[in-house]
Amino acid sequence: MTRLTTLAAVLLAVPALAEGQVLLFPAVATPAAVTLSGRVFSAPLGRGSNPVSRNLRSLLAPNWEGAQVQVRFQGQEASLASGPDGMFEVTFFAPKDRPFPVGLTNAEASAKGCSVGVAGVDVISPDAPFFVVSDFDDTLAVSQVTSRGALIKHAFAEDGDTQPLVDGMPQLMRCLREGKKERPVFALVSGSPIQFVPRVSRFMFKNDFPPFGLYLRDLGPKTLSGYKQPIIRSLLKSVPQPVVLVGDSGEVDPEVYAEIRTEFPGRVKAVAIHDVGRLEDKARVKDMFVFKHPRELVPDFVKQGLLAPSCAEAAWR
Repeated sequence: MTRLTTLAAVLLAVPALAEGQVLLFPAVATPAAVTLSGRVFSAPLGRGSNPVSRNLRSLLAPNWEGAQVQVRFQGQEASLASGPDGMFEVTFFAPKDRPFPVGLTNAEASAKGCSVGVAGVDVISPDAPFFVVSDFDDTLAVSQVTSRGALIKHAFAEDGDTQPLVDGMPQLMRCLREGKKERPVFALVSGSPIQFVPRVSRFMFKNDFPPFGLYLRDLGPKTLSGYKQPIIRSLLKSVPQPVVLVGDSGEVDPEVYAEIRTEFPGRVKAVAIHDVGRLEDKARVKDMFVFKHPRELVPDFVKQGLLAPSCAEAAWR
């Protein structure tokens, strides 16, 4: 299934008269199992006449507790009720004689009175050499987290069509995916709110990134810090391949990735940090690749077998 087909399915699944909305999050999976999660809202996300109103309405959309949700993937179906925060999660296991097909396919989630949630699921091949976990703000998209005023502007006055791109990052991600016998999968683990899943999906599609599972933050007092580590730990426990970690220096990505590298010895193939400042203490990025532009990563990534030289040459000729 192509990226265009997946995006079209998402857009067509939103009827104008739906009372609420089921938001299903794109995910990565293995041929043996997939965990799908999402959230039910009692009002549609993203309606408004301009980015500010659309962003605010998305962030303030009320959760729908107790909605009866049906989740479907590869001929399997599960029924469950959404929790107090509207969240739901289910894991499907493939029959031993019929693993889930490798590659990108769709999952669906529905609830009465809501638009249907459609999301891509990217199943990694057992022979893929690695998978990729990336941050979003100031790693893939310009958010200027280190400047409060600029951050607020990017968060509220822009959307998936207008937020600036970190130059060269789509090419880097495509080259990490291409040129392998079996392709890696990609997971985005970000502090952006889960209500921005449609916005982030639009940004990624518009800028020609490969498919990403989206693991965004459930806003609340308990997620002010330490929200990335549990998600990355879960991904490393479910996906057996080594991981490439990509982030930036603006907040705590170097510290988070160093912690993960210590907890999972031998599993972290490389750590790449986009330099956006706050690197006076070089110990933050010990044994990590630091870059201003992703083309600077090419020699080391080629040497490690992460990039094919032909792809890198074509991307930044």
